Amino acid sequence: MVEIQVKSARSGRWDKANWPLGDKSQQPSAHEREYFVMVASPQDVSLRPRCFVLPRAHVAAAAWIAHMDWLTTEGIPAGKRNAPVSSSRVSLPVFAAYEDRWDLLHVDESECPVLLPAIYRDYAQSARVGLPPGHSWWSSLPEW
Repeated sequence: MVEIQVKSARSGRWDKANWPLGDKSQQPSAHEREYFVMVASPQDVSLRPRCFVLPRAHVAAAAWIAHMDWLTTEGIPAGKRNAPVSSSRVSLPVFAAYEDRWDLLHVDESECPVLLPAIYRDYAQSARVGLPPGHSWWSSLPEW
């Protein structure tokens, strides 16, 4: 059995589609079969939606990393960026490699390849960005 949570986003341009991923989306996985399907729906209803299939741990890491990188980017004047991590948003390009990866639903989370952008691995290891509290990758960061 697989637990699937679906999140949708609508945008006029694919590169502008993004999903709000708050505190609940960043929680540690309760089991190995928790997945998200992120759906990007175009404004033009004649086009088909795009679907991205990810394990919960990958979504949680992406949401935290995207937000903490945005929040702590050097050179931004103090007070300009102060939204809490519960206001995290992740854009379609971050999830691009997971598009139509329905095959991943047959794999336990710990066996699923990490398809996030390579720079996210560097961010996950940095003191500036890191990973969300309690994330399974704290004990051993996977390759990607």
